[in-house]
Amino acid sequence: MLEEKFMKEALKEAKKAYEKLEVPVGCVIVKDGKIISRAYNLKETKYDTTKHAEILAIQKASKKLKSWRLIDCEMYVTLEPCSMCAGAIINSRIKKVYIGSMDKKTGACGSVFNIFADYKFNHKVELETGILQGECENILKNFFKDLRKIKSNK
Repeated sequence: MLEEKFMKEALKEAKKAYEKLEVPVGCVIVKDGKIISRAYNLKETKYDTTKHAEILAIQKASKKLKSWRLIDCEMYVTLEPCSMCAGAIINSRIKKVYIGSMDKKTGACGSVFNIFADYKFNHKVELETGILQGECENILKNFFKDLRKIKSNK
């Protein structure tokens, strides 16, 4: 399945974040069946709350396409986007978002609320959830378990 192939690539990005002790969220943006950008969380490393995987991937894709409009692009992200990222997805005109794991605390695509469906914007984003959900949930669970061990050993 194509969705799983691209989510596996997003998971590779999440593993890079994990190695840097960043919350392991990975993202890839696809256009015409090819990955045009990839990114992972860098919030802790860069001391910047806006350095989410989705924002970084959108910036890279925009640079590659030389346009802020990411028309006909699809995003694959391991964790449900927050309100900041969901807003950027709408504004960048991404066609569809595939999500691995839902975020019951800050998710803005169905968990806490659904910015894509609950509000009227000039651009509609398609949404599909549960792509490699188990793998996406496990990397997060393992990360926080390891982080607790690290913090308790200090």
